Amino acid sequence: MLLRTALRSFFAHKGRMALSLIAVVLSVAFVSGTLVFSDTATSTFDKLFAATASDVSVQPPKPAENEEPSASDKPRTVPVDAARQLAAVPGVKTAVGQVRVENATLVNPATNKLVGPTSGAPTLVGNWTGTPRSAMRLTQGHAPQGAGELVLDADTAKKAGLGLGGRLRVDNAGGRHEFTIAGIASFTTTNPGAALAFLDTPTAQQVLLGEQAYTSVEAFGDGSRGNDRLKADALATLGTGYQVKTAAEQKDENTKNVGSGLGFMKNAMLGFALISAFVGCFLIINTFSMLVAQRTREIGLLRAIGGSRRQVNRSVLAEALILGVLGSTLGIGAGLGIAVGLIKLMNAIGMELKASDLQIGPSVFLAGYALGIVVTLVAAWFPARRASRIAPMAALRDHGTPAEGRANLVRTVVGLALTAGGGGLLVLAAKAAKAATGGRYLGLGVLLTLIGFVVLGPLLATVVVRALGALLPAVFGPSGRLAQRNAMRNPRRTGATAAALMVGLALVIGSSVFSASMVTSANAQIDRSVGADYVVQGGRTSITPEMLDAVRRTQGIDHVTTQKFFGPRLQLPDGRSARTNLTAAPPAFFTTDFHLPVTAGSLDAIGRGELGIGEAFAKDHGLTVGDRVTVAYDKDHTQVLPVGAVFAKGSLFGDGSFVDFDTMAKAVPAADQPPVWTFFAKASSGTDVAKTLTALEDALKEYPQLTIKDQAGYKKVVQSQVDTLLYLIYGLVGLSITVAVLGVVNTLALSVVERTREIGLLRAIGLSRRQLRRMIRLESVVIAVFGAVLGTGLGLAWGVTAQRVLRDQGLDTLSVPTTTLAVTLVASVVIGLVAALVPAFRAGRMNVLTAIATD
Repeated sequence: MLLRTALRSFFAHKGRMALSLIAVVLSVAFVSGTLVFSDTATSTFDKLFAATASDVSVQPPKPAENEEPSASDKPRTVPVDAARQLAAVPGVKTAVGQVRVENATLVNPATNKLVGPTSGAPTLVGNWTGTPRSAMRLTQGHAPQGAGELVLDADTAKKAGLGLGGRLRVDNAGGRHEFTIAGIASFTTTNPGAALAFLDTPTAQQVLLGEQAYTSVEAFGDGSRGNDRLKADALATLGTGYQVKTAAEQKDENTKNVGSGLGFMKNAMLGFALISAFVGCFLIINTFSMLVAQRTREIGLLRAIGGSRRQVNRSVLAEALILGVLGSTLGIGAGLGIAVGLIKLMNAIGMELKASDLQIGPSVFLAGYALGIVVTLVAAWFPARRASRIAPMAALRDHGTPAEGRANLVRTVVGLALTAGGGGLLVLAAKAAKAATGGRYLGLGVLLTLIGFVVLGPLLATVVVRALGALLPAVFGPSGRLAQRNAMRNPRRTGATAAALMVGLALVIGSSVFSASMVTSANAQIDRSVGADYVVQGGRTSITPEMLDAVRRTQGIDHVTTQKFFGPRLQLPDGRSARTNLTAAPPAFFTTDFHLPVTAGSLDAIGRGELGIGEAFAKDHGLTVGDRVTVAYDKDHTQVLPVGAVFAKGSLFGDGSFVDFDTMAKAVPAADQPPVWTFFAKASSGTDVAKTLTALEDALKEYPQLTIKDQAGYKKVVQSQVDTLLYLIYGLVGLSITVAVLGVVNTLALSVVERTREIGLLRAIGLSRRQLRRMIRLESVVIAVFGAVLGTGLGLAWGVTAQRVLRDQGLDTLSVPTTTLAVTLVASVVIGLVAALVPAFRAGRMNVLTAIATD
């Protein structure tokens, strides 16, 4: 009987459940779509790795603990003899030596433009081999033959407009090498978005490695022995100096590498989906609260004829369960559409995924139904609890829910405690000496202040709405006065509706404050710390001597400064050791190109062969000027240096260490030094910086892989990087704001139904349709602006605290984006007007007599 009653009640009010259903559908769709996309991408790459992995792969040894992977631009290699030795292992059918590098750039010499991806997926150049499980097959032309031929993958050739007979240049640290495209190869499995080019083996070894060697040797068994046995025999034959991996181990490693990027995307999308589900809770709470209020007489009759509190409670929860199941089912279906959309987006940026290979596992249904059902049941529990407390006789006498004075007192105490506790944590976070400690306080403070504002929302509604609506009676007359009073009539409903909007806008404002502070801090640091006029970055390839010479010959350039990065371990005076990021640079770096603040010692000490360290590093390890430390570079190169300078916190280069280039060179031979990835140039005194930039760009036009920026251009790069992240956050938060807008529409629509008789009476005593519609629009605007005010306050508190937490990590300048604040408030007015369109239209079309006769 309970289920039958719930079903009848649900379908009798299905129109009033529509927006709540949409909220559940959106949240579940985002979660299920994210899971389906993630599972599909992971499965696709699993198939790729499984189909192409050799039975046993022999790879170069891992870097030593104190050895930097970037210590050389030359890839690590395996001797040619290893292929012959591996081929002789019992059970190995064939062993193929492979050359594969990522430190080369493909350039179209006809247009001097880069070929292949510039970010994300790599550009791989190697040798063409006929392995039994190759990911590529020739579809045009022939395999590379001789030193002047190359095979290019079909997708890259199509994007670059290249074909057979075309010319392609391969640039790396060894120079520029031009080839003729002799063949086009297509992927036998999924294209991961990379650009691939293949040379014949001798040419690949000479051009890419500079020696007769391989980057790996791939062995394929004859089926007589398992891969684990082949691995053990390979280790016995080759020795333990190499990394030897079975097909399963290769697949796991590759999946882990790909999964790290996909995992970040998946977790970010799921996080924002959960936020939208949280926002949807307010919509569902309002829906069931208003339905319970409208059905007070019905519930009272149920109680009068013997229905218990438990039965009333279960009846309401049963309706919520129906809503959750239906919304989850539709949401999972809609999620498939979202997954297909994400796959098409990946295809557009070069990662080939097939919508026909959608992976819809049990986790998708479990997560979808769990989210939809739990959200609706939790949200409906509060209205159900209030419904069960309706006394039979009180319900028959009075069309309304019982007063909850004690509940309001509890709400006040709990809300104030949570808000005060959260505010205190935000203060502690802002004052924390370490960013890690401050980050923990910040996370907990954000959570508590958010919950506190949600709990206090109904109480704040009375005060804030009265203030916000103070001008309405004067400006809009009776419509304004009624709108203000209607918004204050049910503070709980107004608070819940505004809280939904508050959450999304708080995230927008907080992110905007943080990103604006990041850009302003970076610009301020560039202005006060950077003396160099130009920054040149090599991207995926290192800087070559030819590039540096081209810059030095450019008219208007005073000098060029290079830097090299190390990751040595420092042996401290107390016997401890610690790893640090060490920059080796010439004296001009410290005297002209950069102005780094020093808290102890002097910059001149670095030029005299002493070490410069960061203030935080010095404090954490008890170091002062004069202390002697042993710098352990890779390949057992060491030197003892005294501390000569301590750099202030928040400098442009973080908490790294510095040493003079000549000092470093005394310990590390040139062959063991890392390549140059970035260098700086200074314009001559009195030279036009803009004109010199043009000359510099002309001098380096043969190297399209280089990024050349003056200070203003570099600031724009920082701005664009931050904006990209910010727009991503805006897009994801947009889902929760959409749900919040639905909440405003839902509240107004149900409120119109609830006040049908009242509206009829207002019309009967002279309120025009225009005034009625204006009243509802103004009520909507007041609620939306109330939510925006709360969200702005929270967002400002979160953003300012985040900036203070990271003040010693370079985020030392607070910037509040007033334009964003103004746009947010204006947008809240627009949201209110848009949300009120349909409810106001429906209210204006009511028949006066029918409305008055409504029970």
